[in-house]
Amino acid sequence: MEQTEVDRGVSYRTLIWLAAAAFSTGIDGYVLAGLLPAIADDLRVSEAAAGQLMTVFALTSAIAAPILGTATSRWERRRTIALSLAVFVVGNLVVALAPNYGVAFGGRVIAALGGCLLNAVILGYVIAQTPIRHRGKALSFVLGGWMTATALGVPVGLVIGQSSWRFPMILVAVVGTIALVGIMLRLPELHLPAGTLADRLRPLRQPRLLAGLLVTVGILCSSYTCFTYATLIFGPTFRADWMIILIMFGYGLFSMLGNAVTGRLTDRFTPIRVLTVVLTGLLLNSIIGDVALTFAPVTAAAVMGLLWFFLAGVGNGGAAVPQQARLGGLAPDSAAIVMALNGSAISLGAALGGGLGGITLAAGAAPHTLLTVAATILALTLGLHLLVARERTT
Repeated sequence: MEQTEVDRGVSYRTLIWLAAAAFSTGIDGYVLAGLLPAIADDLRVSEAAAGQLMTVFALTSAIAAPILGTATSRWERRRTIALSLAVFVVGNLVVALAPNYGVAFGGRVIAALGGCLLNAVILGYVIAQTPIRHRGKALSFVLGGWMTATALGVPVGLVIGQSSWRFPMILVAVVGTIALVGIMLRLPELHLPAGTLADRLRPLRQPRLLAGLLVTVGILCSSYTCFTYATLIFGPTFRADWMIILIMFGYGLFSMLGNAVTGRLTDRFTPIRVLTVVLTGLLLNSIIGDVALTFAPVTAAAVMGLLWFFLAGVGNGGAAVPQQARLGGLAPDSAAIVMALNGSAISLGAALGGGLGGITLAAGAAPHTLLTVAATILALTLGLHLLVARERTT
């Protein structure tokens, strides 16, 4: 008989509400990427400024996650999940109803404060409520909501946002509200031992681990430097909205493929080997894509641009599993804390990437120049990764 519970832990019928909450936060992180021109026009700001609505969300998440996690560590977990999800929903409603850029900016900060705490508490809840031998499946089930959001976020935003960019934000709030009701009705209460901020940051005393977290920052920074402004990069060659929708959907699917493939490869080979191949591939892909978009004829540039973007999806999606496995191996006794810090590193990298891309465009550079910036970041990241790997083996 097929099991419906994680070995007498929380049932999958209950975990699905956490997956829905993860989906809402995941889709929120991607839904704005395809709507920057519409947002900029409505709020009367530049497209680079509109991109900072994604940047401030990621940067706030990176800074606030460990602080809020510590401040609420004595709270009952279901209540914390519900409160953080409610704050996230309110923030998205503020953005959806914002009369100007300043209010929208503030709404993104509010949403980030709720979202970053929500993700951290969900991770801790699943780990605490699931036996070790089923933990991977449970986490995969819940985080499957986030992975689905990476594939659907931008295309859903583009489809629903055809008449107004505000509708996708309302959709995020609606999904979050549905998840909130399910969590309040179905999720069991849970009390966990309190922790201090010093406990959470203690693994950073290891220089090798800190360097490993910087690798995460580099991977996400290079990714979001281009992804945040992908609609601008493809604008000259793919003008129809339905084309951009398909392209973004394809990126999400290839990201999921990369995640699935490297998950199996990491079990077969070492995480360091797999990550080295992924980072090298991403670097070469960025260089080739930059050359193609700069010098190739229009038709060839369109084809090469698509190839670059989809391969970047494979690499960016595929880097997560080996990187997390490598970080866990660097500090096996502090795995939960390290994964939380890695979450902050992901948000920081996304924020830096969106900000750096915006600065580049504001300086007057052409959108395809962002590939050069991404390649530079990837070269530095690969060098740092190899340095950490070398120290690991010596």
